[in-house]
Amino acid sequence: MRCYRMLAVLSVLSFSVASHLFAQDLASFEKRTTVKVLPNGLTLIVCERPEAPVFSYFTMVDAGSADDTQGASGLAHMFEHMAFKGTTEIGTTDYPAEKVALAKVEIAYAAYDAELRKRFGQDKAKLELLHKLFLDAQTEAEKFVIPNQFSEIAEENGAVGLNASTSEDSTQFFWSMPSNRLELWAYMESSRIGSPVEREFYKERDVVQEERRMRTDSTPTGRMLEQFVATAYVAHPYRKPAVGWESEISQVTATEADAFHKKYYVPANIVIAVVGDVKASETMPVLERYFGRIPAGPKPPSMTTVEPPQNAEKSVVIKEATQPFYIEGYHRPDYRDPDDSAYDAITDIFSNGRTARLYRSLVRDQGIAAEAEGFSGYPGDKYPGLFAVYAVPLPGHTPAQMRDAIHKQLELLKTTDISDEELARFKTRARADLLRGLGDNEGLAHSLAEYQTRFGDWRQLFGDLTKIDAVTKADVRRVANKIFMDTNRTSAEIDFVPPTDKAAATPGLAGPGGGN
Repeated sequence: MRCYRMLAVLSVLSFSVASHLFAQDLASFEKRTTVKVLPNGLTLIVCERPEAPVFSYFTMVDAGSADDTQGASGLAHMFEHMAFKGTTEIGTTDYPAEKVALAKVEIAYAAYDAELRKRFGQDKAKLELLHKLFLDAQTEAEKFVIPNQFSEIAEENGAVGLNASTSEDSTQFFWSMPSNRLELWAYMESSRIGSPVEREFYKERDVVQEERRMRTDSTPTGRMLEQFVATAYVAHPYRKPAVGWESEISQVTATEADAFHKKYYVPANIVIAVVGDVKASETMPVLERYFGRIPAGPKPPSMTTVEPPQNAEKSVVIKEATQPFYIEGYHRPDYRDPDDSAYDAITDIFSNGRTARLYRSLVRDQGIAAEAEGFSGYPGDKYPGLFAVYAVPLPGHTPAQMRDAIHKQLELLKTTDISDEELARFKTRARADLLRGLGDNEGLAHSLAEYQTRFGDWRQLFGDLTKIDAVTKADVRRVANKIFMDTNRTSAEIDFVPPTDKAAATPGLAGPGGGN
């Protein structure tokens, strides 16, 4: 299901740990794991692991940047930034008054934005006044804010690893905490889901814009990857960057965020896993009491956009005075495809450590690349994604050489069976990697929530072990021939060009070997 990022070499210790975990078979997990779907549709999973007086949780919302509203890319990502702003009861000195102030912020922003977006007839004096009124409204709303109160309450009660993340496919919230603070966590997390406040929204929007400038706009590789994905996809929302297009980030509103939350943060679209020193018989009633109070709502409709087959090779070329780079991608089915584990096998054979084919050929034997790797399910795998391969040329070598070398390896995969040793190494490492993820509360909570969300049953976690075992050499060769075709390929590269005198004199422009 996922692109396996495994250790280069399995040590004896790692293998022993994996073997120990494998002994904890499905029957063992079933005895310790309880699943309950609440009347409002929210799914709760409790897994008992009384090894230490702590627990970890993982909330998975089945909505990510691919679900961003048209014209409002980056909206799903905003909720990662808003995760710790508080609720109607946390983070405010007077929520009824703050609610009124926040409504005034939206009214003031709508008036300012309407004037700002005028394509003709814009009144600059009026625009300045409206902008001032908007800033004044924000200042008034901020008077009620207790900064960082949500995080401080959690950390004062022993929470560690407070975090949130956004992918194209989903949004996650997670941390670990002492078991005797489980009810406090249930109150806080259920309030965050059921009673969110778009507090300091525009301040966080500015942070997201700066994040985009740093990670994408200011880096040649970031710009290239954004264009690579946008070129590979013509219809599906995967073509949009997760952080959002700059023009859309700059105008997304708290009102739009509230509408997104009402649509996607409904209980029927959320799975929460709790793992650690908890007893289901005691814990589940507490969770039901808090999470059951969240109002129900219809599960969002499934996405109907399907990326059409690619019938012609496409390419992106960026010419800059910076580190050359080459990447190419091939469309592949989503994680539900029967051949999903075969794609994982190709990833492992191409990329797992110094014995992997790409490293041996491009880095070690030919000495033309600093890095070379393949990976699957990019930018996501909930919907059909890409199998991508990239290489970073060493000085004196070019993206064209990377392309030719990669194609030789792909052709070899299509015309010759992989060895018995390669297949065996993949299966050993894949099983160990999957089982190793169950070795701590955080990893297990993540896996339980993810598999329950993706398959409707966490037990498919163990079903993946069966799929791994079933992969054959013929499967790998067949899948390689199915997707590694010229007409299914999109490539992108950065070609080095010497800096002009003007560029060389301009501060901040990357020179040879630079990228940031």
